[in-house]
Amino acid sequence: MSNTHQFDAVVYGATGYTGRLVAEHLLKTHGVDGAVKWAMAGRSAEKLGEVRDLIGVPASLALIVADAHDPAALEAMARRTKVVITTAGPYQLYGSDLVAACAKVGTDYVDLTGESNWIAAMIAAHEAAARASGARIVFSCGFDSIPFDMGVWFVEREAVARLGAPTTRVRGRVRGLRGGLSGGTLASGATTMAAVQRDPAIGKLLADPFALTPGFRGPAQPDGDKAYDDKVTGSWVVSFMMAGINTKAVHRTNFLLGQPWGADFRYDEMLMVDGPPKEGASPAGGFDFGAGPMPKPGEGPTKAEREAGFYDLLFIAEAADGRTVRAAVKGDMDPGYGSTAKILAEAGLALALDVDRGKTPGGCWTPAAAMAEALLQRLPTKAGLTFEVEA
Repeated sequence: MSNTHQFDAVVYGATGYTGRLVAEHLLKTHGVDGAVKWAMAGRSAEKLGEVRDLIGVPASLALIVADAHDPAALEAMARRTKVVITTAGPYQLYGSDLVAACAKVGTDYVDLTGESNWIAAMIAAHEAAARASGARIVFSCGFDSIPFDMGVWFVEREAVARLGAPTTRVRGRVRGLRGGLSGGTLASGATTMAAVQRDPAIGKLLADPFALTPGFRGPAQPDGDKAYDDKVTGSWVVSFMMAGINTKAVHRTNFLLGQPWGADFRYDEMLMVDGPPKEGASPAGGFDFGAGPMPKPGEGPTKAEREAGFYDLLFIAEAADGRTVRAAVKGDMDPGYGSTAKILAEAGLALALDVDRGKTPGGCWTPAAAMAEALLQRLPTKAGLTFEVEA
């Protein structure tokens, strides 16, 4: 690569709700002009300056102007940094040219997208270029899907240590969760649904757990939509609204790692509840939407709401003989924003600073496949996540 890396990381979309939180985390955790060199970027110099002043960043922090639809500006920005940390979504509207720029010039990239249809399109379009340039393109580095992707990787690692081999069946269970949604997430969901209306094939892709494993199709997966009394979990379980995104990431991780958990690996995610759901009930997947109006893009939970949030995830690796290993992944803030901002920031730094290119070369990756060991070191100390074996 011929890039001159002025920065370790550039936060693109820093004027948005989540981008500002990422910048706040970098400021609080890594400072300015310290060991980590970073900058903020977006399409408006004026708004970037306002955010810099709002969060108390010194004037010495660089601001980079680059419109999401200006390939030349995006490429110039990408050449200046080791990694681009982007929160500028919906990604299927504003993210494609940035992925192309990073793949072309060899710059690492992380985002927090849950737009599986767009991820599939980016893999098809840019895998070859990223391999050639050395760019590591890592999608879904927020609550979608790092706690789940890493949770499966962690419990399977423990299964090898405790049972002597990985298992071909893992249950992902949301044991507790409190948090809200931002306007950006709602906009991404609306954009995806509009895409489905235009192209019904996208609906089939969203329903396919193997949509991100090109050339490979595993066995039929457990039904995550039907409520039942799960004896292995020890609780009634119901559908979880983010499962369709996370299960694809987990299957792609197994695929990219050479299927260490088996070609017949089965995985589902469900929400634990106290008893059978009442007739007509439609759980919100644990998210608390509140009684007020839905947030607009750029809006989200207050600081107090973010700090009052949390999540508690259970992963059960089940051997063929019935033995199990249970592991928990817990986050100390609301999942969608307080925790996501910290996770995304540290994932970007882990990729750019900690992960050897000989082990993780250029290409389109999942978080666990690209940098599981690095994340296991960074996330507990910098991002408020814990990984623990329970049994």
